[in-house]
Amino acid sequence: MKQVKLPKISQNWTKLLLTILISVIGGVLGALIILKANGILVSNISGSNSQTTTSKVTYSNKTDTTEAVKTVQNAVVSVINYQSTGSSQNTIYSQMFGQSENNKSDSSELSVYSEGSGVIYKKDGKNAYLVTNTHVIEGAKQIEIMLADGTKVVGELVGSDTYSDIAVVKISSDKVTTVADFADSDKLTVGETAIAIGSPLGTEYANSVTQGIVSSLSRTVTMTNDSGQTVSTNAIQTDAAINPGNSGGALINIEGQVIGINSSKISSTSDSSGESVEGMGFAIPSNDVIKIINQLEKNGSVTRPALGISMANLSDLSTNDISQLNIPSSITSGVVVASVQDNMPADGNLKQYDVITAVDGKEVTSTADLQSILYGHSTGDSIKITFYRGTEEKTTTIKLTKTTEDLSQAQ
Repeated sequence: MKQVKLPKISQNWTKLLLTILISVIGGVLGALIILKANGILVSNISGSNSQTTTSKVTYSNKTDTTEAVKTVQNAVVSVINYQSTGSSQNTIYSQMFGQSENNKSDSSELSVYSEGSGVIYKKDGKNAYLVTNTHVIEGAKQIEIMLADGTKVVGELVGSDTYSDIAVVKISSDKVTTVADFADSDKLTVGETAIAIGSPLGTEYANSVTQGIVSSLSRTVTMTNDSGQTVSTNAIQTDAAINPGNSGGALINIEGQVIGINSSKISSTSDSSGESVEGMGFAIPSNDVIKIINQLEKNGSVTRPALGISMANLSDLSTNDISQLNIPSSITSGVVVASVQDNMPADGNLKQYDVITAVDGKEVTSTADLQSILYGHSTGDSIKITFYRGTEEKTTTIKLTKTTEDLSQAQ
């Protein structure tokens, strides 16, 4: 009987197929061994004898951001504003604590009016000091501070300033473990990392962290506070998410230093379209904050230079009123002097119906612009005012010898 030999090409294919088969089986077995070692059991199609577990792989996720947050997080607190509301909730509390409607104490009539954030920046003996926004504590009958660990302590208002929207609150230092450091906000760079820490929507979300960048510097943000006063502040713009409740919280750099105090955001356009806006939050620069808190600690208030005039926006006047000013038709914005107070810096330099268009060479289109420039000066400084008196453009230099306190006393 003849022995039949397979062609050489057929032998080669057989060897190749065997090699592939062995490789596949080896790969499957290897994968199963690795998955089992990591705590993952692979089931058959029915899954009848299988169980899925978490991986046993461990790793360290430490970044510059996590380290920055860790540095300052315990210095960021929640600020709770209690006011008298007369709500039905107070009656419930009275029943819970055995108080009748006739013998309730004042404190039993208080309930949470609003919540915000704050930053502890100083520990001095038995006291610690935190900074927040004026609008966070405005109208408060009682202030309560919730520390990062959830402990609540009573706060005492040291002082507040409406114009800068900065307030200082004092608490017991017993449970304070961390105080924040301020960075030099004059050295900020557009595009650098900015991290916001605070209590968006209140204490339920305390110590929330969001990250973005410094979007812009030296923005002028104008708003109207609860008292109807126009407030214009110099601000850092950031796209780190800021929501109601973040006000008064910290905006920090990658080193964990406070570069600003979060104060506001733009959520929609102010025109008729009312379009939604995202990523436009604002913080008061740390250098401005330091100037204010030092005065508030010392005096409980902030003293600023005063001109001694009452004023109105030219753009708010009717066409009939504007025509009586007899100014050039090309002048469509500025500040109209409504009156000049005796014995104040403007007395003898400005007159009723003058229209101010610039201060120190900077255009003035509204009372907020004038206020912003004026409050950037100190008592004793001199400012150059450009204005129209009728059709004639004039300039005058005024020395700021009086303060807002003098203005209040004179009124």
